[in-house]
Amino acid sequence: MADSSFDIVSKVERQEVDNALNQAVKEISQRYDFKGTNASISWSGEKILMQANGEERVLAILDIFQSKLIKRGISLKSLDVEGEPQLSGKEYKLFASVQEGISQENAKKVAKAIRDEGPKGVKAQVQGDELRVSSKSRDDLQAVQALLKGKDFDFAIQFVNYR
Repeated sequence: MADSSFDIVSKVERQEVDNALNQAVKEISQRYDFKGTNASISWSGEKILMQANGEERVLAILDIFQSKLIKRGISLKSLDVEGEPQLSGKEYKLFASVQEGISQENAKKVAKAIRDEGPKGVKAQVQGDELRVSSKSRDDLQAVQALLKGKDFDFAIQFVNYR
């Protein structure tokens, strides 16, 4: 019997992020506490730029955007906020980026967790920006998925290609 396997990936649906951003733009334009503050959120290349005339307002924009991401099923672990709001002229700016792919270092953390705590006979191989987990027993693979869901990694993971 051939080995069963699945892949562990860290992918974000770009369209869903775009939809969450558009919803945040709409809410910011309609909220009373943002009237006349030049508050905005938009794409700036591959990053998301949030700006307003006050540090608290920029953080409020970030909070709105995060709530929209959660409603669309996107893990906040895939959103990387770069530091604190920075003063640029009269505006405060804050950049955030969306992380995709599992780095080699993070893939090694996951593989180590599988080796140390997972069932015997389960193999984990790093393949580019994903991790392939294989075993002869499908039950063992499901046990690995349950184990990884219970762990709190500092990056988002999804399971795909289960066969």
